[in-house]
Amino acid sequence: MTNLDKITVPKIIGKKQKSEKIVCLTAYDWLLARLLDQAGVDVILVGDSAGMVFHGYKTTLPVTLDQMLDHTRAVARGVSRALIVSDMPFLSYQASTEQAIQNAGLFLKEGNAEAVKLEGGEPIAETIHRLVSVGIPVMGHLGLTPQSIQKFGGYRIRGKSSSESEELIKDARILEEAGVFAIVLEKAPADLAKKITESISIPTIGIGAGPHCDGQILVTQDILGMFEDFRPKFVRRYANLAETIRDAVTAFADDVRSNQYPSKDESF
Repeated sequence: MTNLDKITVPKIIGKKQKSEKIVCLTAYDWLLARLLDQAGVDVILVGDSAGMVFHGYKTTLPVTLDQMLDHTRAVARGVSRALIVSDMPFLSYQASTEQAIQNAGLFLKEGNAEAVKLEGGEPIAETIHRLVSVGIPVMGHLGLTPQSIQKFGGYRIRGKSSSESEELIKDARILEEAGVFAIVLEKAPADLAKKITESISIPTIGIGAGPHCDGQILVTQDILGMFEDFRPKFVRRYANLAETIRDAVTAFADDVRSNQYPSKDESF
């Protein structure tokens, strides 16, 4: 692939206009990001889901700004084509607009990200507008927003009631007006996601939000079968690497203990 194939924010917006589905996955390190990029993924999200599948936290809330910057720098070194979007972690943008601008700027200036993602609707619309106005592309995130998990009391579907549904539709339009170039819709009913997708001109990217979104995103460790603590209904596994890795390591351990490794051919 050449630089002519480089995915940019305008190209992501253009995919909706051309009815081309957008492919997104997560990465937190150089090696996996490189593989995703070589496979042709459009957007690589350096997600704060790293807190759960990389650091072993129970939620995304403990993830720090420094951790996310480290992950972003590593991912950026492995990517030449995909658009790199970084999650802004909990409390890195909520306190003030000035805080949000400074921290978001670090992702572009030091992390080599090309956009940031913020969770929430109307309450953060002005912050998003300011970020976009100073040249920082922003992806929105509505529906189940994991940084608000204590408020929701669990990872339940959002938008099932008429009041929540109307609020999400309203928030999507507000985020579009604020300047986001795309919106992640997480764990929302498929018919609601369809309605939102058809009501805005920017792409929607679903995760547990049905087939009508303009694109789809999943946690890479989920589709590869590496993360086994729980398996959401919306995850389709394309491999079972946890079992493959355990089997390979067990075989290596057996060979070492039985003096079958290294062989003569594997020695100097």
